[in-house]
Amino acid sequence: MLGRKKSFKSRLVLILAVIILVPLALLWWIKFEAEKPTLALSPDDAAVGAMKEIVLTAGDQKSGIRSLSVVLTKDGKDHELIARHFPSAGFIGGGEVHTVTQRFKIDKRKLGISDGPAVLRVSVRDYAWRNWLHGNLARLEKKIRIDTRPPRIAVLSRAHNITQGGAGLVIYKLSEDCPASGVQVGKNFFPGASGYYRDRQIYLAFIALDYRQGSGTKLFVTATDTAGNRARAGFYYHIKRKRFRKDTIRISDSFLQRKMPEFEEYVPHPAGQPLIDMFLAVNGKLRQANYDQLVALGKKSDPHMYWHGIFERLPNSAPRAGFADHRAYLYKGKIVDHQVHLGADLASLANAKVPAANAGRVAFTGRVGIYGNTVVIDHGFGLFSSYSHLSRIDVQAGQMLKKGDILGLTGSTGLAGGDHLHYAMLVHETFVNPIEWWDAAWIKNNITDKLVEVGQPRAKGGASAAKAPEKPPTEKSKKE
Repeated sequence: MLGRKKSFKSRLVLILAVIILVPLALLWWIKFEAEKPTLALSPDDAAVGAMKEIVLTAGDQKSGIRSLSVVLTKDGKDHELIARHFPSAGFIGGGEVHTVTQRFKIDKRKLGISDGPAVLRVSVRDYAWRNWLHGNLARLEKKIRIDTRPPRIAVLSRAHNITQGGAGLVIYKLSEDCPASGVQVGKNFFPGASGYYRDRQIYLAFIALDYRQGSGTKLFVTATDTAGNRARAGFYYHIKRKRFRKDTIRISDSFLQRKMPEFEEYVPHPAGQPLIDMFLAVNGKLRQANYDQLVALGKKSDPHMYWHGIFERLPNSAPRAGFADHRAYLYKGKIVDHQVHLGADLASLANAKVPAANAGRVAFTGRVGIYGNTVVIDHGFGLFSSYSHLSRIDVQAGQMLKKGDILGLTGSTGLAGGDHLHYAMLVHETFVNPIEWWDAAWIKNNITDKLVEVGQPRAKGGASAAKAPEKPPTEKSKKE
């Protein structure tokens, strides 16, 4: 009997021990967790201008955040930027806050600090019981540079004579590396790129005037350094005004019946709706969407000068429409629409071979709504040529082409009334007049002479572009 009582007491003690010790052990395991809080800074730049806002994100999903501190040390002196303590949910509960986003500013004037190196120290503690109940500590120490001096810009190219709807080249040198620089042309920005010259601080910016930008357009070079300091530099330029041709395009029912079925995948045509309504949607909304698709290609260009000499036009071709022709569309004696033609229409034999106008990398091949089958070539530094209405495409995206390589055959795909080539050129995201690039004298005066005057190009990256034109300007090119 006595043995049974002892056995019962032993089991009771064991059960009580389990009931007490297991929760204590679990609590110990939870509260003495060793995971440090997370923290991150955005932007994570090393350079800071006169005033910069930084976003600090900290988190601790287990114990919660206890405190957060940010200190800037400059010239041996500490400047406290943030010192926060976060509430507790009780001795057992940990912290109430598990994620925090804190914005703070480094204001040079307010802090009374000078340009030069500094150290940013960030620390975050949690509510864990480790470190004698002080919690886990996460630290981030970042070396930064206070920089309030804007970059210096020296424009190296001289005269810049630009025709409305035409292109040009600006060459400039920066005093330091800048993540963003280029030429502002009215509301349009043309980024510069280095790599053509041995000196990496020399940039090329191919620029353009939209056909709507006249003599009042303002041009200047702008650069922003890593600290956010911005500089501007003016340069000499002259804008020549140009008047564009007006044209009338007659739309017939036979044309609508023949062409509109090609666009039903883009613009649905409900039964009973007049085909002219479908045409207006194609010529308006779809045209804008196709325009946006093509100019988007200009956002990314190789920093290599692939091309050299004049750009060749379709052999044995006659012009059918010019750049920036202002078209009025006439249907049954009434004007129903107005659009602007942003290329040159060239007609030759049906299904004529289409050569690459100059060397480059194929940036795009495919069908583009009103333009039909299209090939776009990147010639480097933001210069592109486009070939549309093709009946056949014989190249692939990414393929390197030499001047004269056949890329396809002419056709009447898209919104074309007959077999021809719609040839267009873009400078970054702006369509320009192709005639300039067919003219050896224009290329020499506005592009190659500038490149040669500034200095020697790198061995790799397009030295051929600085060569003399392949042939002297003809009387025909002068007239154009």
